[in-house]
Amino acid sequence: MVGLIVLLLVIWAIIAILGFTLKGLIWLAIIGIVLFIITGAVGWTRRSALHR
Repeated sequence: MVGLIVLLLVIWAIIAILGFTLKGLIWLAIIGIVLFIITGAVGWTRRSALHR
């Protein structure tokens, strides 16, 4: 499960970087950042729930 979350975080980071580097694709960067934050939050809450 942790491997999947890390993989998704890497993919979202790459999408965000591509969005910032290619002109006209700022919307792609915004989507990448939002998905990165959501995936990180879900991963963090699931990690916290496993330790209870």
